[in-house]
Amino acid sequence: MGFVEIVLIIAAIVLFFDTVFIVRQQSAIIIERFGKFQSVKFEGLNVKLPFIDSKVKRQNLRILEHNVDVETKTLDNVFVNIQVSVQYRIKKNKVAESYYELEDPYQQIRSYVFDTIRSEIPKMKLDDVFSNKDALAVSIRESLTDVMEQFGYQIINSLVTDIQPEMSVKNAMNKINATEREKIAAANEAEADKIKLVKVAEAEAESKRLQGLGLANQRMEIARGIKESIQTIKQTGVDESEVMTLLLVTQHYDAIQDFAKHTNANSVLMNYSPGGISDVATQIREAVLSLKMPTK
Repeated sequence: MGFVEIVLIIAAIVLFFDTVFIVRQQSAIIIERFGKFQSVKFEGLNVKLPFIDSKVKRQNLRILEHNVDVETKTLDNVFVNIQVSVQYRIKKNKVAESYYELEDPYQQIRSYVFDTIRSEIPKMKLDDVFSNKDALAVSIRESLTDVMEQFGYQIINSLVTDIQPEMSVKNAMNKINATEREKIAAANEAEADKIKLVKVAEAEAESKRLQGLGLANQRMEIARGIKESIQTIKQTGVDESEVMTLLLVTQHYDAIQDFAKHTNANSVLMNYSPGGISDVATQIREAVLSLKMPTK
């Protein structure tokens, strides 16, 4: 093979690779002829005129995302840093416009995000910024859509991903929130203590009532028993005064015996002389005889 043949083979190979080219999926290549826009080639196998047409730009047709940080001031004079995430893509039918119309699409998007946020946030208080985050994102998307459409870009979505006030403001907000929670906890605890006190008082009142009822019933039964004992003994022919003295002495010694069983009981001082017992017997006799027992 001679020199000429080798040169022709090399030239054919170069000519082939300069004519035929492949475009990857979700991509587009802009072709110029002598510096002038000629066409847009999409995915697959493509051809162009060798040495006349040139590939000047490969455009990505996938969804892209840019994060923009904006610092601005709210209506209540709080500086906040807002992060906005913008998702966009190049429209397939406007690949040429996306390349020739904008020098730096990212900077263009950033400028419009800045403009929208700095025109909306100063109208809101800090609390409203948090509560109206979604509305702010919609406003940014609408603003970008109207402008970027003519440049061949489609705005898919815009999201307000973060809102960061100054650290001192954030600490104050956390302190306010903690204080409010402490107030609620204290109110709940006080209410619980109140319920406990009311329940204890109600229980004591019911206990006292039942104790009083039991004591009254006990005294009634004692009086009834004494009267029945007197009537029974009187039927044997014993004198009434002797019966009363016998019952008094019996009750007296029963009390002494019960007192001895309880070492911690309080002491009760009584007149223990014969005359004192006689006086006590007289008082008990009069009380029992005057008692009118209810009929069953």
